[in-house]
Amino acid sequence: MALDDIHTPVLLDRCVDLLAPALRREGAVFVDATEGMGGHSEALLERFPEAHLIGLDRDTDALRIAGERLARFGDRVTLVHTVYDGIAEAVRSTGRRSVDGILFDLGVSSLQLDEADRGFAYSQDAPLDMRMDQTSDVTAADIVATYGEGDLRRIFERYGEEKLAARYARAIIAARAEEPLTRSGQLVDLLIAATPMAVQRERAGHPAKRVFQALRIEVNGELTVLERALPAALDLLPVGGRIVVMSYQSLEDRLVKRVFAEASSSTAPAGLPIEPPEHAPKFRLLVKGAELASDEEKLRNPRATPVRLRAAERVKEAAA
Repeated sequence: MALDDIHTPVLLDRCVDLLAPALRREGAVFVDATEGMGGHSEALLERFPEAHLIGLDRDTDALRIAGERLARFGDRVTLVHTVYDGIAEAVRSTGRRSVDGILFDLGVSSLQLDEADRGFAYSQDAPLDMRMDQTSDVTAADIVATYGEGDLRRIFERYGEEKLAARYARAIIAARAEEPLTRSGQLVDLLIAATPMAVQRERAGHPAKRVFQALRIEVNGELTVLERALPAALDLLPVGGRIVVMSYQSLEDRLVKRVFAEASSSTAPAGLPIEPPEHAPKFRLLVKGAELASDEEKLRNPRATPVRLRAAERVKEAAA
């Protein structure tokens, strides 16, 4: 089956349009910090025939597929196996100190969701894995087996915003005393059983949704990594350089919003009649608030439904 049939990049045209002013430069370089199966990168390489890609991904399967998909672009493509908080090191490894455009398409990829044995989807029984980087050590099964009740409750509350976090944590502790919880189906059955019927009727989503999200974030350190990656990415952009970030859950989007707000705000003390140049914002926001997918795109590509897009452009050099 063709990749276009199994992977539809989210907000593709919008991402290309937002990055276009930066990538029209001679010798432009852009980073796809979440390469995945290469859909966004392919479109950008086609649209800007002089541009060079540095593609990052922690998933070796994704890099292999992207490498095959982008092979026709030859030496215009450099793929790096790394988590996106390694963006600065990855760029330096190519002999560069800056790049013109950066794209982050956060969250779990189509490849990871669609491969049942990766354990990301609560709708399919599989080993409780959830590692985006299959060379890493800790799986979701390890967390479920070893974390204490307090730590399970903490990650369910913090990363899943789960109101029944305490109830689910107690249920896991009790269940694992009887038998190891090694498969997603076991965990889903346990969570459903632990959810009061009244709550199941009131909730729009599956009872396991938020717990699975929390485990995935914990396994992959997603928010910690993103918190390091965004400032590093902004530091790589020269004046006129642009960054686009797509988030799929509120925790990510709030973090992106905060970092972009700080970068696009004056640092001058309140009340000054004139803003000193050194306090002027270094970035300007390119979209108002968080941009959503159109109804048409949501129908065509349901995975675009929760997306929140934010973008910014550097307008002032960083202080030396």
